[in-house]
Amino acid sequence: MRGLTLTFTLFATTAFAQVVLKDPKGDDNGPGGYTYPTDSVYKPGTFDLTEVTIEDAGSDLRVTVSYAGPVEDPWGSKGWDGNGFSHQMLFLFVDTDRKAGSGHKDGIPGLNVRFAEGSRWEKAFVITPQGKRRLDAEIASKAKSMQKDIVVPKSVRVQGRKIVAVFAKGELGAPAATWGYQAVVQSNEGYPSKSDLLTRPVNEIKGQHRFGGGHDFNCDPHAIDILAGSAKGGDDEKALQHRALKSYVCDDDNEDGGKRVELEMVTP
Repeated sequence: MRGLTLTFTLFATTAFAQVVLKDPKGDDNGPGGYTYPTDSVYKPGTFDLTEVTIEDAGSDLRVTVSYAGPVEDPWGSKGWDGNGFSHQMLFLFVDTDRKAGSGHKDGIPGLNVRFAEGSRWEKAFVITPQGKRRLDAEIASKAKSMQKDIVVPKSVRVQGRKIVAVFAKGELGAPAATWGYQAVVQSNEGYPSKSDLLTRPVNEIKGQHRFGGGHDFNCDPHAIDILAGSAKGGDDEKALQHRALKSYVCDDDNEDGGKRVELEMVTP
């Protein structure tokens, strides 16, 4: 019986590898002062990340993203080849080699973030209301230098306050204990600027479809929620997030100048 039990345990560990990344509720305010757009479709908690789970599902990887608020589709994404929700957009960055200086330092266009030298990313999973056709076109147009490392899901579905995306496992491989992760929450923008990959800007003053509390220049991070600390979901991680996202410096004489934040990966 001991042999049978040991065999079963090893099989389960290999076939059902899982990474769980938790985030505290109530930190969907970027550096601490970001505010939601004024339109009533942006309900409290819509961009408040609570958990990201990555599961080994045989030939696929299944990524489940949970939010504190509703996942809704007021703009009828299904009608424009979308995925059944309208607001949330998540970028999941993965550092597979944990080598300083290896991988991409810049975040995906529109996020206004960079990554620390020891936290550069090799792959980025993108989960958005936009369907594959539009997402592929946006990546080819606005992130060509990163295109081979940005992974688009095979399928996406909504499950209550969760979004479940399935990716081809061959794009990344089975999760390893040494990998680092960072999740950046944004809002999908169907009519983005020429340099933003479907992301919604953060301005100084909030508007009907614009976040407020940031800067009108492109120096502040357009990140509404991120992972911090050890991604265990403790309240201490709120302060860590705020500190990380406050570390930008704007150059008031140069709209695109200044110092952008450098995010760190978390290793659960």
